[in-house]
Amino acid sequence: MSVELLTEMSHKYGTVEYAIAGGGNTSYKDEDTLYVKGSGSSLADITPEQFVAMDLGMLRGVLTKKYPEEDAAREAAALADMMAARRPGEQDKRPSVECLLHAIFPHRYVLHVHPALINGLTCAVEGEELCAEIFGGKALWIPLTKPGYTLAAACGGAFSVYEQETGAYPQIVILQNHGIFIAADTTDEIDAMMAEVAETLEARIKQSPVQAETGFDADLACKIAPALRMLYSPEGHAVALFCANALTDGFVRDRDAMKPLIEPFSPDHIVYCRDTPLFLEPDCDYAAAFAAYKREKGYAPKIAAVRGLGFFALGKDVKEAQTAKLVFLDAMKIAVYADSFRGYLPLPAWFTDFILHWEAENYRQKALSAGGAGRRLDGRIAIVTGGAQGIGQGIAGVLAREGAYVVIADLNKAGAEACAEELNKTYGPGKAAAAGADVTDEQSVKRMVDTAVLAYGGLDIFISNAGILFAGGLSEMTRERFELVAKVNYTGYFLGVKYAVAPMKIQRAYSKSYTADIVEVNSKSGLTGSNKNFAYAGSKFGGIGLTQSFALELVDFGIKVNAVCPGNILDGPLWSDPEKGLFRQYLDTGKVPGAKTVADVRRFYEDKVPMKRGCRPEDVARAILYAIEQQYETGQAIPVTGGQIMK
Repeated sequence: MSVELLTEMSHKYGTVEYAIAGGGNTSYKDEDTLYVKGSGSSLADITPEQFVAMDLGMLRGVLTKKYPEEDAAREAAALADMMAARRPGEQDKRPSVECLLHAIFPHRYVLHVHPALINGLTCAVEGEELCAEIFGGKALWIPLTKPGYTLAAACGGAFSVYEQETGAYPQIVILQNHGIFIAADTTDEIDAMMAEVAETLEARIKQSPVQAETGFDADLACKIAPALRMLYSPEGHAVALFCANALTDGFVRDRDAMKPLIEPFSPDHIVYCRDTPLFLEPDCDYAAAFAAYKREKGYAPKIAAVRGLGFFALGKDVKEAQTAKLVFLDAMKIAVYADSFRGYLPLPAWFTDFILHWEAENYRQKALSAGGAGRRLDGRIAIVTGGAQGIGQGIAGVLAREGAYVVIADLNKAGAEACAEELNKTYGPGKAAAAGADVTDEQSVKRMVDTAVLAYGGLDIFISNAGILFAGGLSEMTRERFELVAKVNYTGYFLGVKYAVAPMKIQRAYSKSYTADIVEVNSKSGLTGSNKNFAYAGSKFGGIGLTQSFALELVDFGIKVNAVCPGNILDGPLWSDPEKGLFRQYLDTGKVPGAKTVADVRRFYEDKVPMKRGCRPEDVARAILYAIEQQYETGQAIPVTGGQIMK
């Protein structure tokens, strides 16, 4: 039952307010076993099985051994002994590197977190003096110490002195530039002590960080994001997340305002944001600035701040970039809070260098960002118009399944949001985003593309799927309906391509090997005339003309343009809707001679297909994947008709 309570406590303190990037750790001990958070797991969603059971006596014995003086040798030897303390059956788990420190406390529960509020004090220039002034003997201050065995040994000595002086072990331990440990025999006691610490510090705060939304230059952000994305990864396997709000505004105002963030405050800031951000002028040579940073540091920046705009968090995927974004925001919060504690104190260079090369922190970063096996579209960024239902929804699902980040764009914004939410549940947080979009409205289309660029950093795949169909012969068709079909299917395709190519061209400018794809979901009616369906067929014939013309214009930018031409999606709402579907429309307009019922109309169209069934969304998605993967095809119209149309 106690491990279950430990899990509940971990979830409570796993929020961004207390721990980020999977950081922080918790433990519970009985008479002879320590259960501690496994490295690479997150407090927010840890399960009881992810805690590592360890021999408490063996862990405490590590602190009595003598190890080499040299850092790497000492930590490696201590790590080996620590790993040997795992209980049988736990060998596939790696315990938190701070498990030694957890073992020192005699209390049953231990919580270690690093809230920005508390780190405003731990990262303050007079933190130790203020800690004594604010908390008196209730809290023990630990000066800056290298993590791992070294920190545990230092704490062990400090705890002994504290016990001799006070008659009890410390329960609140505050570590310089690191965070806080709280130990107690019940989780309720830990909650009470944490609340008391927070309330005491809040009473001293003169200014709190505010992250309210503010305006920013979206055009500039959408110009810079694709450039940074390609500079980080010339293959385009990267994400550039943009962030701008009231908090960031205060720091990106100019280089002087950025000074508190030039050096890191804590180990997490080093691990996930590197040791310093790249600061850019909005009109500078981004490639030159990026290259200069890499020459100096030996690695690419994780954070690129732009004067007067905001900052971009870079990573090989959304998870990595999102972590960097949250950690850099945390640094900003600490800087704001530190003003209430007589100013900020960053980590010294020797400590930063240690963390950059420390095996345990590198392991934690790798564990956090570890992904599954490579998929066909890993890291690609896509927009699917008309993606909230029917064939568009099916296409979006396949793209996400194959590793792409997908923006679901639809006139039905609520439907797009529901579709994106479902994809995020299925394939992981951040996999999909939603955009309300009217493909006939130019500004709406621009906002749709901006949404993708600001959410992920660029655009690689544009699927023009939104469409509309009104059947009817010459005598029944109204001008209004005819023009609406053309406006959605023809003009909408043009507008989508017009704005989609903007980030694609920027990406190509920074990587000559980069290619992007535009795919129109056309129709078999774009390949051959359609009786009493001329409005739709005409718009789709026009779409083929646009596809071929766009292909010729865009080939020099590495952008391939193709169309897929599905047969009849008989099971989709376009055909099957009982009131507005094509089965009903064709029955009512007499398009199918002799048909008395909707079932008669369906059989008529199934009999036209050699494979005797309608086209399905997955059939269309496979054709789209082919068009994307085939590097020697552009301007093509690919039939997906079950043999009904053979080209």
